[in-house]
Amino acid sequence: MIRRLAAIRYLAATLVLCLAAGTALADTTIKFTLGWKTQGSDAAFFLARDKGYFKEEGLSVVIDQGEGSGATVTRIMGGAYDAGFGDMNAIIQNAATRPADAPVMVYMLWNQPPFAIVSKAASGIRGPKDLEGRTLGGAQGTPTTRMLPVFAKTNGLDLARIKVSNMAPNLQEPMLLQGQIDAALVFTITSYFNLVLNRQDPDKDFNWISFGDHGLDLYSNGVMVSRKLLKENPKAVAGLVRAINRAVVEIGRDQDLGMQAVVAFDNLVNAAVEKRRLQFSYETLIVSPEMREIGVGDLKDDRLARAIALVAAGYDLPRRPEPAEVFSRGFLPPRAERSLDYVKK
Repeated sequence: MIRRLAAIRYLAATLVLCLAAGTALADTTIKFTLGWKTQGSDAAFFLARDKGYFKEEGLSVVIDQGEGSGATVTRIMGGAYDAGFGDMNAIIQNAATRPADAPVMVYMLWNQPPFAIVSKAASGIRGPKDLEGRTLGGAQGTPTTRMLPVFAKTNGLDLARIKVSNMAPNLQEPMLLQGQIDAALVFTITSYFNLVLNRQDPDKDFNWISFGDHGLDLYSNGVMVSRKLLKENPKAVAGLVRAINRAVVEIGRDQDLGMQAVVAFDNLVNAAVEKRRLQFSYETLIVSPEMREIGVGDLKDDRLARAIALVAAGYDLPRRPEPAEVFSRGFLPPRAERSLDYVKK
């Protein structure tokens, strides 16, 4: 009887040790929100998952579709998500009033802003001054719409002579095509392909006034994490960034590889259009002289400080956060691993 009890105790102790070891070796789960619905420009996150890059870092990354790049910030602040792909400018806004809660960007991807004003080529709108006396369609709360007063001031426009009609984002291109508005305040990477899907030629038949080309040199979307994850598991943050960076660099050389991962995540996407969107993101938002100089994932603090000042003015923020409050380069891989050579194929 004594021997049986000893054996049972030994087996129980062994089971506890095995369970403890299993727990220690279990992958860290990270809930990750995209900026919007499944798009080709999200390919790196899917590729990192499918090729096991997250797994190699001891991570189990659960990827969900998003509700807007600004909503990524509120989703993380609300505790539903640990990390996501979203807008730096939304971080700045929240860090101004809730610095202890706002997420931190740890990998800058879109270092060129997608904020623009699009119009039909036949409208005669070629530059900022041509917007006076016109009606623009804007979605309330989006960075492009909210930053219009700063854009107007920077470019010497009389805002009183510009009418802004508030509308849902999905109505902007249809109303532009129907002539109900003269131009729309948009994200290039969204509007360009909405026009493509409406059987339009965005390059030939439309003009684009980029905020970045007219005084508003803002940063845009990247990978951000919660302050909780940053504090409690910095190793997981570093692993998340390494895995995504590997995929970003690979897709730069082979977009078909990225698209295979996109389709595997959501087989309902229009693969041809989303491949064009993926390439568009590299060509217009990621690859730039700055990126070539400092590597993908990083940014320049002086430029970020200027961008913070612009956002503070545009949103009438009570204070300007410091660059270190909204971005941390402490989790980036070495510069040599962040060299991105984009080859369209």
